[in-house]
Amino acid sequence: MAKQTQSEVVENKVDKEINTADRALPILPVRDTVLFPHAVLPLTVGRESSVQLINSLGEDKTIVVVAQREARVDSPQPADLYTVGSLAVVHKVVKMPNQSLFVFAEGLERVRLTEFVQLSPFMRGKVESVPESAPPASSEVEALQRNVLTLFQQIVSGSPTLSDELSTVAANIDEPGRLVDFIASSLPSLSTADKQDTLETTDVRIRLEKINQHLAKELEVQQLRNKIQSEVQDRVQQTQREYYLREQMKAIQKELGEQDEGARDSEELRQKIEAAGMPDEVKKEALKELGRLSRMSPMAADYSLTRNYVEWLAALPWTKTSGGEVDIPKAKEILDADHYDLKKVKDRILDYLSVRRLKPGMKGPILCFVGPPGVGKTSLGKSIARALGRKFVRISLGGVHDEAEIRGHRRTYIGALPGQIIQGIRRAETKDPVFMLDEIDKVGRDFRGDPGSALLEALDPEQNSTFRDNYLDVTFDLSKVLFITTANMLDPIAEPLRDRMEIIELQGYTEEEKVHIAYQYLVPRQIEENGITAEQIEFPPDAMSYLIRHYTREAGVRNLERMIGTVCRKQARRLAEGKNDKLVVTPQIIQEFLGGIKVRSEGEIEERTKRAGVVVGLAWTPAGGDVLFVEASRMKGKGGFTITGQIQDVMRESMQAAHSWVRSNASELGIEEDFFSNHDIHVHVPAGAIPKDGPSAGVTIVTALVSLLTGRPVRPLMAMTGEITLSGNVLPIGGVKEKVLAENARAWWM
Repeated sequence: MAKQTQSEVVENKVDKEINTADRALPILPVRDTVLFPHAVLPLTVGRESSVQLINSLGEDKTIVVVAQREARVDSPQPADLYTVGSLAVVHKVVKMPNQSLFVFAEGLERVRLTEFVQLSPFMRGKVESVPESAPPASSEVEALQRNVLTLFQQIVSGSPTLSDELSTVAANIDEPGRLVDFIASSLPSLSTADKQDTLETTDVRIRLEKINQHLAKELEVQQLRNKIQSEVQDRVQQTQREYYLREQMKAIQKELGEQDEGARDSEELRQKIEAAGMPDEVKKEALKELGRLSRMSPMAADYSLTRNYVEWLAALPWTKTSGGEVDIPKAKEILDADHYDLKKVKDRILDYLSVRRLKPGMKGPILCFVGPPGVGKTSLGKSIARALGRKFVRISLGGVHDEAEIRGHRRTYIGALPGQIIQGIRRAETKDPVFMLDEIDKVGRDFRGDPGSALLEALDPEQNSTFRDNYLDVTFDLSKVLFITTANMLDPIAEPLRDRMEIIELQGYTEEEKVHIAYQYLVPRQIEENGITAEQIEFPPDAMSYLIRHYTREAGVRNLERMIGTVCRKQARRLAEGKNDKLVVTPQIIQEFLGGIKVRSEGEIEERTKRAGVVVGLAWTPAGGDVLFVEASRMKGKGGFTITGQIQDVMRESMQAAHSWVRSNASELGIEEDFFSNHDIHVHVPAGAIPKDGPSAGVTIVTALVSLLTGRPVRPLMAMTGEITLSGNVLPIGGVKEKVLAENARAWWM
C-alpha cells in the first residue's frame, strides 16, 4: 500500500464524510472490542462472513466497525449490534496460517447505523455521522483534562504491562475529546460496555467526567494491588533470607562441632524416651514420631503438635511406682487418726491392704464410697493414699458430658489433649497412685458420647491393663492404679459400671459422733485456719450439742464445720479489736454470732400432730435422712381422691395402694360403708416445691388415712416408715441409720 501524505488523508476523509450518507458500507462486527476515532487497532477476523467482507474490499478500504452486544453470538444480526460504531479505513491485511486474517484498521469518526441494506454474505448498511459536542473553553474543563492526564500517567508508570510511550502520546494531545478516546482505547481494565458508553457519549465534558471516575478507581485498585504484591514479596524475601541464614548457621555449627537448637531438642527428647522405660511398641512409635520431628521445619504447622505428642509419651511414668511395703498397724493408726468411727469401712480397707502385703502383684479393686455429702468420702481416699505411701490424684466427674474428657481427643483436632485419666497419671508421676473419681453418679451423657461407658475401660480390672487414650493411641497399664469413686446415691450409676465396683456405704453421723468429730478434727482445724489458739476459745459440750441441734441439719459435718469457723472468726475479730479475754462459747453467744436457730421451734411437731390425719414419716435422701409430714383431710363429695405436694410416681402409687387397703378394710377399722361414696379425701405432703419419692411411704399414708377417718390423732413422738401391700403386708425398709438419724433430729425439735 502506497504511503499517503497528511493532506491526502484529510482529503480522502472529507470525501468519505460526504459520501457515507449516500452509499451502503460494509459492517464488520467485532467481539469485546471498541474502535475509537483516531486510533489504529489490530483486529483478528476469523468468521467466514467477516473474511468475505475483508476480501471483497477493493481500492476503497472504508468499513464500519461495530461492537457486538453479546460476544458469544457467532452469527450476529442487526439486533445483536450496538447502533454506534466507528467509520474505519483498513490499512493492512495479514493472512494467518489458520485461514484467519489480521487486520489493521484506523478509526476515522463516530457513526450511527441507520439502515441495513444487506445481511448476507456479510452486512452492509447506511450510516450517519455523529458529531461531538465540544464544550466551551473554561477553567473547569481544563482542570478535568489535566486531572485525567495526570491520573493516566500515574497508572501507566505503575503498571508493568503499559508502555511508557503512552504517557508521552497522551501529553501531546490537546483536544479533550481525542484525549478521552485515546485513554479509553489504551486502558485494558476498561470493560467493553464502558468503552461503548464512552464512544456513544458525544458531550466531551461528560466523557471527561466518566473517564476521570474510571481512572481514579483504577489507580486506587492498582495502588492496593502493588501494596499487596510488595508485602508478599517482602515476606517471601524474609523467608528466603531466614532460610539461607539458618543453613549458614547449621554449616558454621557443623564446622565448630556444635549442634543447633533443634538437634539439641531432638537429642534431649531421645534421651527422655530411652529413660522412660516404655514398652517396645510404644518406644517404636515415639522414635518414629521423633524422626518425623527432626526432619520437620520449626515453622511447619504440625511441628508443635508432633513435639507435644512426643513430650507426652516421654513424660508418662511407664515404670515408676511409689510406696513400699505396707505396714498394717501404721495404716490402721493413720485411718483412726484421720476418721472417727467408720469401723466397717476401715476394716474393708485394712483387709485390702493386708492382701496387698501378701500379694504385691494383685490387681487393684475399684472401691466406691456411697454416702451423703460431708461424711468423709474424699478424705478417706487421702487417708488410704497416706497409708499406702502413694501419690493421691483427684478429679471431679460432676457435669462431665463429653467422652473425650475421659479418653482424650484425637490428634487431628486442634488443641487436642489426653483425657483426665492420663493427665492425672502424669501429675502423679507414678503408675500406681490412689486415683479418686468424685461425683461419679453425676456423670451425664449427650450427643458427644457417654463418659460412663468410657470409664468402663479404665475401671474394669480385666481390661484396664491395656487402656488406650485417643490422644496417645498407645496402650497404658492402669492395673496398678487404686481407683476410688464417690457418689451420693447409686441409682444414677450405670449398671455395667456399678457391677465393676465394690460398694462401701457411709451413713450419716449421730449427735454423739458429731460431737467427737468436732472436738477431734473440726475445732482444732478451724482454730488454726482463723489465726487463733486453743487458749483463746473454748467450746463446752452443751454449747457444741446446742450448735449441732439447732444450727445444723445434715448427715455429715460440713455445715457444722462452717458454723464452728464462723464462731472462730468472730473471736478473731474480738481479738483484733483489743478484747483479749478467752471466749467460752455458750448457747447465748451462739445465738448472738449466728442469729436465731435454723430449725423449727420446739413443740411445733407436737402442735401439728394434735390434729387427726397428720402423721410424721421418715425418708431417705442422698443428703441423709429426713422427716416428712403427711396430712389428710376429708370433705363432702363423690368419692374423689386428691394427691398434692410434688409427689413422684413411686410415692403416688404408694398412696393409691394405701387408699385401696383402707377402703377394703373399712368395716374392720370402724368406718361407715357409704363414707367413701359421699366424701372426698385429700392427701398432702407439705413443702410442695421439693420433689418427693420413694417406696417407704405406704405405712405412713395408711396411718394418716385411718387417723383421719376414725378421728384418733397419732402419738406425737411416733414416726414411721415402710411400704405396704394391698394385702396389708409391710415390706422391709432400707436406709435404717439415715432414718433413725432423722428421727433423732425430729426428737430434738420437740
